[in-house]
Amino acid sequence: MKKLNLLLIAFVLLSNLNVIAQSKSAAKSFDSKDYALFGEKFKVSKILTKDEMLKKYKNIKKGDTITVQFQSNIKSVCKKKGCWMKMELAGDDDSFVKFKDYGFFVPLNADNSLAIVNGKAFVDVVSVDELKHYAKDGGKSSAEIAKITKPEVTYSFIASGVYIKK
Repeated sequence: MKKLNLLLIAFVLLSNLNVIAQSKSAAKSFDSKDYALFGEKFKVSKILTKDEMLKKYKNIKKGDTITVQFQSNIKSVCKKKGCWMKMELAGDDDSFVKFKDYGFFVPLNADNSLAIVNGKAFVDVVSVDELKHYAKDGGKSSAEIAKITKPEVTYSFIASGVYIKK
């Protein structure tokens, strides 16, 4: 029994070291020359993957916020100003990213680019009117916008800084 407990403890410790090593290796491989900065400059460290970020979101309750950095692909960007973007999470989920104090924007053509965001993650409920506004800004058709009929729980993010891979 003692051997089993020791093996279990060793396994847990090694698993945790592997996760820490993966996060550190992503931060170590970061070279600011390969990225364009938007917003506030930040030190890249402890970058979460899209899978790790989704797990964090699943554990956040409405009203809670967590300060994190995560890296993923940009699914879409506001086509009017670049004032928001959607970033991929695991599966079909995404994170709706807005920018701190409406203080900066990202390029309108940043879709499908790799990005690292720094800021606060939270869960939000978005009204029908706001969802329709975002759909219009995102270039959706009138028919698609008309299909929006109920509020949506979203994984939201307020970024103070964004690095987008050149």
